[in-house]
Amino acid sequence: MSDAEPETNLDSGGHSGVTVETERAHAEVREQNVLKEEHYDEGTATTRNDQAICYLQGRGSQENYQKILHSTEAKTISQNTPSAVVIDEVSQERKNTVDAEKIGEQNVLEGIGEQNVLEGEGHDEGTTTPTSDQAISYSQGWDYKESDKKRDLNMLEGEHHDEGSTTPIHDQPISYPQELYSKENDQKKGQNVLEGECHDEGKATSINDQTISYLQGLDSKENDKEGEQSVMERELHEKGIATPTNKQAISYQHGKNSKEIDQKIPHSTETKTIGQDIPSTVLVPEVSQERKSSVNTEKKPLFHTPSPSEDSLVYTATPSMVFEEKEKAFFSSNPLNLVWSFGINQNIPVYNLHDKTRQVILYTCAHTAVMLDCSTNTQHVFQGHCSPISSVCVSEDRRWVVTADKGLESLIIIWDSYSGIPVQTLFDSHPEGGVAAIAMTGDSKYLATVGAGTPQQVCIWDWASDKEGPLCSKDLDSSYGYQAYMIFDPKDNFQLISSSSTQVIFYLWKGNKLEYIAPHLTNETFNKVVGKFTQSIFHFTISQALTATSVGNLVVWDAIQISNAPAETEIKPHNKKAIKLVPMQKDEITVLTVSDRYIVTGDVRGFIRFYDSLLNLVNWYSSFNLGPIQSISFSKELPHPATGQTHYPADCTIQSKPFVIRNFVVSTSDASVVHVTADGTKVEALLQEANSTVYAIACHPEKPIVCIASYSGMLKVWDYKKKKYICSRIFKAGQYIHCLTYNIKGTLLGVGFTDGSVQILESLTLKDECAEPFRYASAPITHMSFSHDSQYLATADEGFTVTVYKISQENGNTVWAYLGRMRSHYKLIQTIMFGIHPDNNQPRLLSLGSDRVLVEYDLPNSSKNDLRILGTDRIEQSGIPKCMAWYPPITKESFILTANDQYKMKLFNSTTKMCRKTLLGPTYISPLEKMIILPRINTHNPGKQYLAYITKDKVGLQILPVDGNPHKSSAIISHPGGVYNLACSYDGAYLFTAGGEDCTVLMWEVNIQALEAAAALGGTDLIPFYALLDGGREGELFKELEDYFYYAQLRSQGIDTMDTRQVSTHIPLVEVPFVMRALGFYPSEQEVEDMLNEIKFSEYVDTGKYVTSIDLGDFIRLYINHRPAFGLSVQELQHAFDTLGCDSESGEKTMERGQLLQLLQIKGEHMTEEELAEYFTTLLGLNPEGGRCEIGSYDSKDAAALLEKAIPSKMTHQIFTVELLGLQTGVSEEESSEEPITACTSAMS
Repeated sequence: MSDAEPETNLDSGGHSGVTVETERAHAEVREQNVLKEEHYDEGTATTRNDQAICYLQGRGSQENYQKILHSTEAKTISQNTPSAVVIDEVSQERKNTVDAEKIGEQNVLEGIGEQNVLEGEGHDEGTTTPTSDQAISYSQGWDYKESDKKRDLNMLEGEHHDEGSTTPIHDQPISYPQELYSKENDQKKGQNVLEGECHDEGKATSINDQTISYLQGLDSKENDKEGEQSVMERELHEKGIATPTNKQAISYQHGKNSKEIDQKIPHSTETKTIGQDIPSTVLVPEVSQERKSSVNTEKKPLFHTPSPSEDSLVYTATPSMVFEEKEKAFFSSNPLNLVWSFGINQNIPVYNLHDKTRQVILYTCAHTAVMLDCSTNTQHVFQGHCSPISSVCVSEDRRWVVTADKGLESLIIIWDSYSGIPVQTLFDSHPEGGVAAIAMTGDSKYLATVGAGTPQQVCIWDWASDKEGPLCSKDLDSSYGYQAYMIFDPKDNFQLISSSSTQVIFYLWKGNKLEYIAPHLTNETFNKVVGKFTQSIFHFTISQALTATSVGNLVVWDAIQISNAPAETEIKPHNKKAIKLVPMQKDEITVLTVSDRYIVTGDVRGFIRFYDSLLNLVNWYSSFNLGPIQSISFSKELPHPATGQTHYPADCTIQSKPFVIRNFVVSTSDASVVHVTADGTKVEALLQEANSTVYAIACHPEKPIVCIASYSGMLKVWDYKKKKYICSRIFKAGQYIHCLTYNIKGTLLGVGFTDGSVQILESLTLKDECAEPFRYASAPITHMSFSHDSQYLATADEGFTVTVYKISQENGNTVWAYLGRMRSHYKLIQTIMFGIHPDNNQPRLLSLGSDRVLVEYDLPNSSKNDLRILGTDRIEQSGIPKCMAWYPPITKESFILTANDQYKMKLFNSTTKMCRKTLLGPTYISPLEKMIILPRINTHNPGKQYLAYITKDKVGLQILPVDGNPHKSSAIISHPGGVYNLACSYDGAYLFTAGGEDCTVLMWEVNIQALEAAAALGGTDLIPFYALLDGGREGELFKELEDYFYYAQLRSQGIDTMDTRQVSTHIPLVEVPFVMRALGFYPSEQEVEDMLNEIKFSEYVDTGKYVTSIDLGDFIRLYINHRPAFGLSVQELQHAFDTLGCDSESGEKTMERGQLLQLLQIKGEHMTEEELAEYFTTLLGLNPEGGRCEIGSYDSKDAAALLEKAIPSKMTHQIFTVELLGLQTGVSEEESSEEPITACTSAMS
């Protein structure tokens, strides 16, 4: 604890100087008022005061009630004792000022007489009162939750007390929605159980309060009433027996809740599929052992406890169940399964889920939420969102986790933290932009959300009901700023606060009505600088609220009387105004929260302060060496009372009392998470992750090691199988690591920085191999690669330059030296890679750029400062290459595999650079960005290999050889904000993806069996390709294709011949372009040449002969693989006009008629004058013959005059597209489906 800071007193009116005597007097008055309101009924004692609930087992008497009241005033209450008195929301002043003489013995206050008080409780005839295993000392100020109070009220209402007996109620705190949805099948099950129950005389029968009805039924009020009535009619009330109705059997039906569906839930959970028919069940916690022992062993329960096989996983789940090792079958449904997450979203709070059985924290990574068991170092990942998670909240008891995201299809998902099952999903909650903030009530029944769109919308949700849409909602004025924080009043479910940096808003809702008030507060209000608002809370003892600011102030808000309103008018609790501005410190307060009787703050210096209800400083922590505090989350477990065995620090009051608080978890803005144990002030580091952009990842080629680096300069090495950190190195400020690579043996690690420098490290110790880093580039290093013999290291930078380093001998030492560099591209370099020359086993270096050029370098003939080029080849005509890789040796021919932005994958001969095959690649919204050939996994089938790839936001697998079959590929969302890098483990069992700005690296387990099963279900041979044709095998397109095929045979044999026709299953290669055009696919001359070469050389390696014809099946494959993946796009024409045209007076891009005709003749695959005249006259309908006939020739006479009249002098995109080509412009590229469209849907078919 640091030096004492000045104390500040604040009463409810904002004045200082409240005396202890005054507070004691106020406390005694409040105590008397509570006692006066109590009413004693026969067998029970129940207060009407909302803040005191008394339940007495047995025949309640005034004497018994006084005994329990006396034990309550002694500040000790039994949590698990049915005859306990629960007094909630009692002010801290009352707790601290009860007279010690009235309590009795002083040892009760010290925690010594706790057992004596409990043993002194009377046991009435016919009842059993167990001794509590956990006493709560009110001297420490631990209050029950609001939800506990509501739980007890619900139980009291549901109990039926007959003469001479009572039935104990569940005595554990429950903070779940107490909404009872009685279904028809629930009624039938209850009837069957009731019919089989034997009720003996003198025995009390109670309904097991853990029985959860989980069956499918009708959701109507009539059925609910009939079901409850039928159950009540079957209850046997004999002499001395009381049979209460079950008030805790809760059934939330959101699907087919049968036993069969329940058994399938594990599979749906592990596949992380959201939106399926998964029941959304709300559970009642396990009955404590003390409560079980308190029930008379002779009593027979009305409902038997179902076995685990009869109930859902949510019902049978235990706190540690989510981390238990799962069967392998659960993971077999997806080709890729997320198994670990490296990183954390430091902008979202971290929650403490610790309890007696587990030490767990909850945080977010990209679009997933992660539960980390710190004691066992295991993770459970909540998958279900397609967009980055923007906000998270948890229930008071830490059972329910709520996640929300920002995106076009925003989701709110409620998870069961015990089983990991999503119990409810709210779709399209805020379609305008997703969720900015979310909060949950103390009893876990309601949610509140603030949308991220404009205007922002506040919604209240009853998430446990079947009702679609919010209970109420309200749009906010944009002048209030971006509301990014929200919290409910723990004392009142109908009040909440939200805040932006400039405005705090108070809400009150009831039914379908939501009201809010935005009080005005400026620097002139108190003549002080207010600062920017950060977080707000409700005061735990009074009706005030507090807001922290960026200059260290706390704004105190209190309800006010409406002006010009009658004196008897009730004050609206949300009608608040700022009554005081309290300066607490000089630094920005980033976190403001409440724990029991303390107000807790965290600031930018990493300090944590605790204040009492009057804002007097009680204690603070300043020696943790933390960065700016992002969140503070306290454990739900009560602390151990201070004894001689404990080591709590002393607070900073005059009395120096032990500072007893709950353990808590702190997260910081620099991605650190620590756990603080209050007893002894022990600080344990739980996480230390990258707090800035992560692009660089690399896997060791021989060991289960992955290296991760970020823009923060931190480089960390992990054992990804044991999930343990091995070593790390932090580079100096300003050195942002952009790429990494291992050499083939894993002994060296190359590191590339954004400043253009390159360092070579020893891979395990991370020590420098070179005395000084290489600094030959000024632009960021984007790619690095070692040669297979580790003699060369090549890098590419954003300056379109390739640099090569080589091992050399200097003074008898082996050192790395600069060889040379070459600016071989004029656009961004997409990939560099080393290969092996097939003749001499020497390294080959190639680079591929966005300029569509593939460059090979002449390493043997290069010398220092002279890097030579062996050859350049333009490999694309219109597409932009994105990545390349060496095709595995599963064929006799050596290939280079490339992927372009038109969703095409191409195979090039590695020697001649001839395009040998064009294939349809994965079509998942965005093209492939990077691909890696996996090491051989299937040793039983050596010809079977696989390819891993990433797109803009997905990671996927592809079965090799590539043939255009879409069922051989599978992908899953990896990083919604973008996937920037991909790495593969040495054995091909795991993939790693880097998310860039989300500061996360995800680890994926590869499941080849699932990928093969999906491909097998898609069909074999031509079946997958038939499905890609419009209408399939029986569609009109296929029938037309057959007709064209036969007509092509007639053409090849001569139209006007009288010889006998030879019908065949093949057509000559020269007919292929004509049939393609007849189907609506108009290939360029280069594409025609690639198609013909693909067929012609398809068997040359095996037979040494050319193929001169093609059958129908091969033609369908050729057509599917070569046509545009998503049809023709009008946007491409518009882009051409925008690039080549000139600005007009109307603002549109236009081209002169002469300019257009000239460009068509001299640019690209230029046309001749005769071709140009023929095509234009045909398009304009000026040729009476409709174009050239099969056996004739076109006469271009007078074509020029006709074109001059028909074509306008100035051509716009719209005129060229609609009037000249006759295309429809209503369909945009974004409206295209993920599957390739057919030629019949093409605009030019």
